[in-house]
Amino acid sequence: MIKTDIILGIDPGTQLMGFALLRIHNGQPQVILMDVLKLTKEKDIYARLDMIHSKVCELIQLYKPGSFAIEAPFFGKNVQSMLKLGRAQGVAIAAAMQAKILVTEYSPKKVKQSITGNGNADKDQVWKMLQRVLHIEEKPQYFDATDALAVALCHHYQSSSVTGKTVKGLKGWDDFIAKNPGRVKKQG
Repeated sequence: MIKTDIILGIDPGTQLMGFALLRIHNGQPQVILMDVLKLTKEKDIYARLDMIHSKVCELIQLYKPGSFAIEAPFFGKNVQSMLKLGRAQGVAIAAAMQAKILVTEYSPKKVKQSITGNGNADKDQVWKMLQRVLHIEEKPQYFDATDALAVALCHHYQSSSVTGKTVKGLKGWDDFIAKNPGRVKKQG
């Protein structure tokens, strides 16, 4: 049986919002789209929030994702920035909830750990691993787009992992390998 799912990944922001769509076809991730929504031309914060909500709704309507993954804001020293980022994240989540899509949040550290094996990896290390795993040639102009793609791939890894809650019926490593041949790397 062929199984396909689409994951919408979001890197929330009030200047740039990264977004990415990842198709999971028979367990193999394939990039559909990764880009950013530029919000800097609009000075009014509420107009920016409306733009975020509209863009997420548009992506959901066009691509019909089955999953929505978003990066949780990290705690910073600037309270005003944190409030603005929380609002941006909130309207993106509201759009997904309105469409009845399950929302999952991941901390930046969890995303980096899932992609590179190092929770303290920098953005360039994450990008290089995404390039390798997803066979991407061209580097996007903004890391916000690659961050969104990393969130989507992290969600795929977390929801299909042996310890993940959504995987059922695995009977040990041999069964995992049989059901996930693309996740196994052979050493020469």
